[in-house]
Amino acid sequence: MKKILFLLTFLFPLLSQAQGLDEKIDKTFGEYTGWFVNLIFKTIPIADGVDVPWVLIVLVMGALFFTFYFGFINIKGFKTAINIVQGKYDKLEEEGHVEASDTVFLEEDGDIKDTIRIEGDHHGEVSHFQALTAALSATVGLGNIAGVAVAISIGGPGATFWMIVAGLIGMSSKFTECTLGVKYREIDADGKVFGGPMYYLSKGLKEKGKATLGKILAVLFAIMCIGGSFGGGNMFQANQAFSMVESISGGEASVMHGNGWVFGLVMAILVGVVIIGGIQKIAKVTDKIVPFMVGIYVAAALAILAINYAEIPHAFGQIFTGAFTGVGIVGGVIGVLIQGFKRAAFSNEAGIGSASIAHSAVKTKYAASEGLVALLEPFIDTVLVCTMTALVLVISNGNGEIMTYGQEVEHGVKATSQAFEATFSWFPYVLTLAVVLFAFSSMISWSYYGYQAWSYLFGRSKRTEYIYKGLFCLFVIVGAASKLESVINFSDAMIFAMLVPNMIGLYILAPKVKEELSLFMNKIKELKA
Repeated sequence: MKKILFLLTFLFPLLSQAQGLDEKIDKTFGEYTGWFVNLIFKTIPIADGVDVPWVLIVLVMGALFFTFYFGFINIKGFKTAINIVQGKYDKLEEEGHVEASDTVFLEEDGDIKDTIRIEGDHHGEVSHFQALTAALSATVGLGNIAGVAVAISIGGPGATFWMIVAGLIGMSSKFTECTLGVKYREIDADGKVFGGPMYYLSKGLKEKGKATLGKILAVLFAIMCIGGSFGGGNMFQANQAFSMVESISGGEASVMHGNGWVFGLVMAILVGVVIIGGIQKIAKVTDKIVPFMVGIYVAAALAILAINYAEIPHAFGQIFTGAFTGVGIVGGVIGVLIQGFKRAAFSNEAGIGSASIAHSAVKTKYAASEGLVALLEPFIDTVLVCTMTALVLVISNGNGEIMTYGQEVEHGVKATSQAFEATFSWFPYVLTLAVVLFAFSSMISWSYYGYQAWSYLFGRSKRTEYIYKGLFCLFVIVGAASKLESVINFSDAMIFAMLVPNMIGLYILAPKVKEELSLFMNKIKELKA
């Protein structure tokens, strides 16, 4: 930790003197990486005036496949998932000794390379609830606040309906990838867990006789995950958080204007203090921050809905009618559907594979138990939080002052703030707090994702760990002090490019997930008998 603080203290004066340099860096970087960004977010025309990003098609089609393949696990497994989080099946974790072959892939000699199985332990670092909050902290954030406003402004209230549908089917993708994350994880002699797509792609596909393909896909995923952690999971979060703080303190007239590096330095120190402790420290923070920040936001939304309860039926009517008519929206119904699906997919990241890294650290003997817990994530993120935001927006926009449906709003956060401010004049201050907390929790979770990918490529020594975490903290300052749009666009593209190797692996390894689900459900039946 001292090394990181020294590095940050040494570098921040240089950053403060390089305010104009960021534009030159951004321009040059954009020239060399623009082709990749355009490739990942390339759209396919499917109707008049409606273009769909191909990554969205892959995510939605994959979610539909897993929903049908696992017999609507998103619905049938919901109650079981709640019971797991509540600890009703903890007795299953306490019975007898651990059979390593049940949950973790073994090499031919019976051992995991570079790891040691700890017999009799729950082999994990965090509880089901902590794993869920750690993953939620990376997805619940600006997408729920700003993204929903953008989706509704373009697609109208009806986009909300398709957003909910996409969130529901996304639960099946989350179940699949997080079950595999636990099944193929590795645990070292100290009990530290290493898991995620890097491991189930390389180990799982090796089991299927596709070792070379698995290794290539794992390396590609790891590279893109590292890039995504520095950009979308870090710089973007710091930048948006500072923008909100600067705005609420007076904008360009504020003492904060031009001093983003100061805000970034404070955030970097706080992030550094948490991430040095690894997933256990991260989970201890997220299991407090996530319920708190979601609670604040949801409480405000519920209060507005309670005050305007008479408008709720009309709002739902607009949502349902708009979903199947698309009046005044480019592309009609298809245009509305695309906006809803896009927001859900880009909000909960189901199918991207990132969440399986956090869920891999759970204390359990049964891989499917955490897969079931993970399916709650899109439900909370998209079906609950995004829907509440949408209802407040639709009700508050009754006179059309906040947005004109069919015309994209320039700043989603501002539109959402105006919607809440219509009822509570003090809400912008609450929203600023929420944005900062969302950004902070997203950063610490993405630091874990990035480090897991980093350790997969460069090893698990303390030296490599501190190099990554030091760089991550440095990028927090860079993100707050600069407006590196091209860099952030590139990193966002890397995040969504992660779905390519991940989806290939999920499809091939789906039968393994079905085996794990059957094993766990049978154990529950035995427990109830």
